Amino acid sequence: MEKWQEILQQSLTTVDELVQRFGIENIDREAVQKAIDSFNLRITPAALKVIKKPGDPFWAQYVPTPQELVIEDGIPDSLDEDADSPVPNITHRYPDRALFLVSPVCATYCRFCTRRRKVGDPEKIPLNQFESAFQYLREHKEVRDVILSGGDPFMLSDRRVEFFLKTLREIKHIEILRIHTRMPSHLPQRITPQLCEIIRKYHPVYVNVHFNHPDELTADAVKALSMLADAGAPLGCQTVLLKGVNDNPRVMKKLMQKLLKARVRPYYIYQADVVAGAEHFRTSVEKGLEIIRALRGWTSGLAVPHFVIDAPG
Repeated sequence: MEKWQEILQQSLTTVDELVQRFGIENIDREAVQKAIDSFNLRITPAALKVIKKPGDPFWAQYVPTPQELVIEDGIPDSLDEDADSPVPNITHRYPDRALFLVSPVCATYCRFCTRRRKVGDPEKIPLNQFESAFQYLREHKEVRDVILSGGDPFMLSDRRVEFFLKTLREIKHIEILRIHTRMPSHLPQRITPQLCEIIRKYHPVYVNVHFNHPDELTADAVKALSMLADAGAPLGCQTVLLKGVNDNPRVMKKLMQKLLKARVRPYYIYQADVVAGAEHFRTSVEKGLEIIRALRGWTSGLAVPHFVIDAPG
């Protein structure tokens, strides 16, 4: 077992551990257990370390709350990805790009997850049905850009990561490979010299990371990002606009500036999706526009991402 896997085993995964860590007065045991039954709980030591107190921006992202049980207009598949899935594990919505789900699990489960209907359940992202996905990509020569996601691709072993990169590189019309991961934030020890060497072998490989708050850019996270950048992987960040986490122009500006300093180009700020169980994270669209206006002209143009509202179809 590798060091990162040992650290992963130290993660918090039960309501009893939440109570022990944060106190019974801060955990509605019955409601939180129902939330966990609906969507897995796992918080790595790195994610736990940034939670300073109940209700802070990191508590909101990772700790289940009774609010997840209040479903008004949220839907399980808010982006209608399943309708754009011609074979298991592939979503092909845009002409020259395809999304390839290669892992059903994450190091830490974000409570606002768009794919909470699937993530954490190996049966929903089947690991034994990849050949049909590869065959689909071989046959569809219009696809030049493949995004590896899940779950988190870096939850796979080095051998499996290389298997995917090598197999995709053998498909001649695929030019760009992208990997979406939260490992630099949630389990920075996963970014090893061995993993970086694998990435280096199959360039161009772009790595899109996910940070939502400037305090997530710890020394360990920045070190992991530096290793990826030194391996030649262009780094971008996809941030989700979340009520009570980063819906503040000052916080968002600090995040974007810290990302640039860590050699990460801010790519997108996403409007939170209308996903069942995560409706309490949504802000108004106007809030996102306000944040972009507060960035544009007030900081480097490199620190101004696109504001994106992802919609079905």
